[in-house]
Amino acid sequence: MPESSSSYEPVPSTPLESPVARAPSHLRTIRRTLLFAATAVVVLLAVLKANEWTNRLGELQAPPGTDTDAEVGLPAEDTENTTVPDMPEHGKYSVGYFVNWGIYGRKYPPTLIPAQDLTHILYAFANIKADTGEVFLSDTWADQEIHYPGDSWNDVGTNLYGNFKALYKLKKQHRHLKVILSIGGWTYSPTFHPVVVSPPLRSKFVASAIRLLEDNALDGLDVDYEYPQNDAQARGYVELLRELRAGLDAHAARKGANNRFLLTIAAPCGPDNYQKLHVREMDQVLDFWNMMAYDFSGSWDQIANHQANLFGGPISASQAVQWYVNQGVPRSKIIVGIPLYGRSFMNTEGPGKPFQGIGQGSWEQGVYDYRALPPPGSYLLRDQELAASWSYNYQTKEMISFDSEEVGRLKGEWIAREGLGGSMFWELSGDKGTPRDGMEGGPGKDPQPGRSLVAVVKEAMGALDQSPNWLAYEGSKYDNIRNGTA
Repeated sequence: MPESSSSYEPVPSTPLESPVARAPSHLRTIRRTLLFAATAVVVLLAVLKANEWTNRLGELQAPPGTDTDAEVGLPAEDTENTTVPDMPEHGKYSVGYFVNWGIYGRKYPPTLIPAQDLTHILYAFANIKADTGEVFLSDTWADQEIHYPGDSWNDVGTNLYGNFKALYKLKKQHRHLKVILSIGGWTYSPTFHPVVVSPPLRSKFVASAIRLLEDNALDGLDVDYEYPQNDAQARGYVELLRELRAGLDAHAARKGANNRFLLTIAAPCGPDNYQKLHVREMDQVLDFWNMMAYDFSGSWDQIANHQANLFGGPISASQAVQWYVNQGVPRSKIIVGIPLYGRSFMNTEGPGKPFQGIGQGSWEQGVYDYRALPPPGSYLLRDQELAASWSYNYQTKEMISFDSEEVGRLKGEWIAREGLGGSMFWELSGDKGTPRDGMEGGPGKDPQPGRSLVAVVKEAMGALDQSPNWLAYEGSKYDNIRNGTA
């Protein structure tokens, strides 16, 4: 997906003078009483003037530090499915990706993970060798070697350190928290193509992945294959998952473990990709599906639009979820992905309008961490009907599509109302609420006020699943994992 570049003008650190700020004082005084109606009038008459957004506006908030109030409307209803669903037997799942590169510039070690707000960690990513099918760790220093505070340099024997040791300690402190190794991802996914269609390569994949699970004290495996390109690969994907399920069950039996090691996937939400999948066969062996309900729009498009809208549009989260339900996937096994980042569109009038270029971003051009949004000098707007939000800077004409706290709440309530299994977040280092010791600052990186989106969604969904994790790994090659002293 080619990206066009443009010069980026950093937004000022103080709020820009705006038509809303210049409104007469008596209008500001009664705004709290008029609530949404007054806000809409101010926005339409004073700010947008003759320019109208193609989507209905639900909210306008001034930059951080400006005292404004906006009425929050009722959650949008899902008109595609009016059947009252069965509620899952367990509590909700709250699944967060932890990326091993997050410990570097982002300064996000495992100790910052909000374990109280999560049920599962997806550890990203393991890689695959195309010639053998072997699954291997992509950064052994981060995964197994780095010594964190409290780790000794004088331990006797062969011992595990790094992120996996830290996560094992976190599992012991929070017995409901499970750690799953995610294999693949966008960058490594092309290696899947030859592996899934080859029985010998699939066999090596399964054996090596389960070896990593036991050695590193993990609770399951996640396959992030983006994406099968033809039916042979889609059918090979089914076989790989079947063989993984059989391998995990056999591993538990060999251990004498009364435990089900989990098998999940990252599931596409774009029709061109999900329609290739043999969903019914896959669902027979999967514990849950993590829906990648984001990246619906971005730098590869010609029109600026919402990247994670719940309803409406050519692609939406509700549309994708309904398709999987229609294929027979139980609602309780569907986990809805929520982005902890925003996508930028420069030189645009807003959603549904052309754009030219993308903004600076936090760590890569065009992509901002949620913790840095909305940028100073921007306004926060929401389309209530679509359950989508974005920031807009009227001076620089930069739009950033991201999920605000209010949209996070709407999504959490919708997950609960629809009887879905829970929420998934890509990725945890982008969230608010965790100070970063030693991380560089500046435009696109400076944290902005607000709550953790993971916590907001969790509260809206309801109580989390509390089923226990697994701590006994007597087959690990690491002494401190094998004897449980890590």
